[in-house]
Amino acid sequence: MNTLFQIIGYSIFIGVGATLFMDIYAVLVKRFFNISSLDYAIVGRWIGNFKNGIFAHQNIIQSEKVKGERIIGWISHYVIGVSFAFLLLWIYGINWLKNPTFFPCIILGIATTIAPWFFMQPAFGFGFAASKTPNPAVSRLRSLQAHFIYGLGLYLAVLLLSCFLNKSYD
Repeated sequence: MNTLFQIIGYSIFIGVGATLFMDIYAVLVKRFFNISSLDYAIVGRWIGNFKNGIFAHQNIIQSEKVKGERIIGWISHYVIGVSFAFLLLWIYGINWLKNPTFFPCIILGIATTIAPWFFMQPAFGFGFAASKTPNPAVSRLRSLQAHFIYGLGLYLAVLLLSCFLNKSYD
């Protein structure tokens, strides 16, 4: 049971770190290239409507706002980031943290693109892999890019954690 609590604790550190890295990247892209990322209020609107039995929208932008949708969206964004970090540690185990490798993080980061393409975007009314958006190819590329950056953030967070863990193993 102790190992499960370790995995949860490490997942929180890694997931928050990777998600924060992804968000810093989004701020920089907005600042230097004026390209906005997903408004997490939309995620909050989607999740906030679950209590009403509404899981899919014709167009979530036109759906009625939900009280607290922005905070719901941001909290969900970080919970999802932590959940994917948990998956990484569940697959590779905590011993992997002693000598982490790059590709599992990048592969998982890119694989997480499945969530927006096949669950969130269709539920928002944007179609599978953003097929109903004005420029699906650009939307897909931005999703891949953001999730690649999340994968890079996973690796950086894992490396940082590994430094602390390896000191305690000595």
